[in-house]
Amino acid sequence: MTVATLFTPKITPQFDAASIDAASTDASSADTGWDSYALDTDVADESDGVAHDNNMAEQLLSNQLLPTETAQFRKLQKKLRRQVSWAIRDFNMIEDGDVIMVCVSGGKDSYTLLDILLLLKRIAPISFDIVAVNLDQKQPGYPEDILPAYLNEQGIAHYILEKDTYSIVKSVVPEGKTYCSACSRLRRGSLYGFAKQIGATKIALGHHRDDMLATFFLNLFHGGALKSMPPKLLSDDKQNLLIRPLAYVEEKDIIEYARLKEFPIIPCNLCGSQTNLQRAIINDMLREWDDAHPQRLASIFKAMQNVAPSQLADRELFDFETLSLERDDNERLFEGDNIQAGQTDSLAEIGLPVAPKTQVFNPKFANNQNTDAADETEKNSRITQKIPTINPVI
Repeated sequence: MTVATLFTPKITPQFDAASIDAASTDASSADTGWDSYALDTDVADESDGVAHDNNMAEQLLSNQLLPTETAQFRKLQKKLRRQVSWAIRDFNMIEDGDVIMVCVSGGKDSYTLLDILLLLKRIAPISFDIVAVNLDQKQPGYPEDILPAYLNEQGIAHYILEKDTYSIVKSVVPEGKTYCSACSRLRRGSLYGFAKQIGATKIALGHHRDDMLATFFLNLFHGGALKSMPPKLLSDDKQNLLIRPLAYVEEKDIIEYARLKEFPIIPCNLCGSQTNLQRAIINDMLREWDDAHPQRLASIFKAMQNVAPSQLADRELFDFETLSLERDDNERLFEGDNIQAGQTDSLAEIGLPVAPKTQVFNPKFANNQNTDAADETEKNSRITQKIPTINPVI
């Protein structure tokens, strides 16, 4: 049985003064939806950061700036805020009146998601509420006090759910097999039901762009399917809508953001203790690609948004069976010098021509060439017949 504990601190969520000022400045000049944040130009970021970055080390030594007070942090936060806004806008993730249940595990991804969404909530053109939910799965050695202490300190309304899924996973998964699949299914089932119970209209998960790419390759290499994590998903029972606002965010930016914010990270001992996980191998592959070819991952992610069903082989996705010719009476002759026909009797028996016609050029192309040549001649003629300019001084 799942036990839920609700914490609703009376204090408001805490943000850096610089973060609030920067966000408010961006939002005050615009009055249209999520585009207010999504379409910020990079020029402001560059000019804002360059002046400070040159003397960053000296400033840290002389002024003792906190990591979240540096220009580096402000620039990174603005980048993440812009990318999250783009994802929200592109997939209509958050609407007016929504109650967003943010699943917080204690990892860098969910901390970053919660932090950016809370910042956007303050400046959003629509009204929505955020509640954080953590599922304590009763893993041995799990530090139960860290996450509630952080959420209370930040003034974030939240629930802590307690359910011993750890024992269930250990009992159903054979020794030596990975726990991730069974663990995530049990966790999802608990969170889906709880979201409906409290009336949350959307469930926000902390999966980022690299998670989506890794899932794509896991399914490609081991699942025999071209599928990944969509930015927005309706659950199979159609009872919950899942959103992934970090869909456009790179993991390396989240790592840096979490470091600067000094989030109290809680490691996953259940999954992290296992070696040779296929996802870890895929992640290593993606990191190597990113180091060697910086634009490769961006290109792959773009390909996931630019699917051509007719160029694949899924018969459910595209109707290959009813494809038929729609030829007209126009005949295109072979554009070459000669056609050699062998076994002419057999060709004639099939009903095919024994001496197909040839042409050395395409008449349509030739007409275009002639037109272009005529235009060029006329242009040159106009230039040569130009009336000379007489210098009145002479």
